[in-house]
Amino acid sequence: MKPTIVVTEGLEKVPFTWLRENANVIEATWKEPEKLHAALQNADAMIVRTYTQVNDALLAHGPKLKVVGRAGVGLDNIDQVACQRRGIEVISTPTANTRAVCEYVFNLVFTLARPVIALQTPATEEAFHAYRKNIRGLELSGKTMAILGMGRIGKGVGKIAWAMEMNVIYNDLIDVSAGIDYPAQSVSKAELYKSADILSLHVNHQPNNLNHHLINAAVLAQMKPTAILVNTCRGEVVDAAALAAALKEKRLAGAALDVHEPEPPPPEYPLWPSNGTPNIIVAPHLAARTQGAMDRMSWVAREVVEFLAK
Repeated sequence: MKPTIVVTEGLEKVPFTWLRENANVIEATWKEPEKLHAALQNADAMIVRTYTQVNDALLAHGPKLKVVGRAGVGLDNIDQVACQRRGIEVISTPTANTRAVCEYVFNLVFTLARPVIALQTPATEEAFHAYRKNIRGLELSGKTMAILGMGRIGKGVGKIAWAMEMNVIYNDLIDVSAGIDYPAQSVSKAELYKSADILSLHVNHQPNNLNHHLINAAVLAQMKPTAILVNTCRGEVVDAAALAAALKEKRLAGAALDVHEPEPPPPEYPLWPSNGTPNIIVAPHLAARTQGAMDRMSWVAREVVEFLAK
């Protein structure tokens, strides 16, 4: 007998087709709570992505739930204690998007600091040479890549930076040196911020929101005015108002943010270029959105079905 699985935010085509062949699938979005609650009544499992909040209140509607699958990496939106209390297994795909995010970090850096000038029409000799005269991009070789949070993605970013002849420094809560196979130096947070030419954020979720506004006015004041900040981890890590002020006052050269607090950011979000914030990239949470990464995350479906078959 096929298990009943509720999917709240969709999956990629091939894994979703496979899931429909191996389970009774009910699609019920988190935006329609009544439909979702009804669907969970007889569900054996639930598969979510980023925005479905799997908390005690939601789990109460699924008395038969045995497993929750997260088609993604972080478990910020899943109350693991509540799941454990109910005997519900939590399965995720922690390595699925590592390469995609690592590559995207450098995509943001180059877009911000070494933009491509794509001529659309024939340029006059004067205009053509004006670009060559005035455009001065950032050369990464010899610069310092500072990484806050040296997990899988942080290590991957560091390895790419090292291959580009950058000096790699990092700070992490634990000693991760044994897992790093290239030259990288562990430093204090103060040294990290002071030395960074590029500060790339890769911290994970901490209980009691301990990472909230980890990058604040005091931290930004320690950084070079020529430095660039890149955030592809979590929006709440950065104090948006403090970052906007630093950019407007030219105390920081630029910033690229793929994640925000909240998402989507509202019109009054201080980092919008339209609100006067210069040299900023406000991206719509795209770091993991390669087809390969999305497929790998969606294949949590197979792990959920295999768990139910035990």
